[in-house]
Amino acid sequence: MLRRILLASGLLLASSLAGLLPATAHGPTPQRADESIVVEAPADQVWKLVSSFGGIGDWNPLVKKVAFTGGDAAGAERTLTLAKGEITEGLDEVDPAAKRISYRLLKENVEAIPVSFYTATIEVKPSGGGSEVAWSARFYRADTTNEPPEELNDAAAIAAMTDFIKQGLEGLKAKAGGK
Repeated sequence: MLRRILLASGLLLASSLAGLLPATAHGPTPQRADESIVVEAPADQVWKLVSSFGGIGDWNPLVKKVAFTGGDAAGAERTLTLAKGEITEGLDEVDPAAKRISYRLLKENVEAIPVSFYTATIEVKPSGGGSEVAWSARFYRADTTNEPPEELNDAAAIAAMTDFIKQGLEGLKAKAGGK
């Protein structure tokens, strides 16, 4: 009987203490933006635009200026001037056979895009007489604390990355001659 009372008292005490301790928060989770578009231009023509790492300013309307080094090979870097500042990206992989490039954020600017890090891939595939371009990004919000302000939270990061990708795809379509 004494044992049951002690066990019950111990459980009661443990549950009471658990309510007094702050919950353990887990920090940010990776987010995604995945968009695609059909372009009425041959895949080789679209790939030529996409694979020019320093040429993104020619077709993404959100890019005001591009400074780049290293050409179109892995290891190249580009600094994009956007409406609210600059970000720097690094080219990780170029696969001409798959018509795919992968790159990542090297230097963030949370005013320009409210993310702390991202990786992205653009892939061009033949589709009928034209092409399908798929652009995907994986990223973390700008403020990686447990309670970020609204302008630096997951929703803001998703909205900004999705807008950048969508406008880029529409610009690529227009530049490639697609309707």
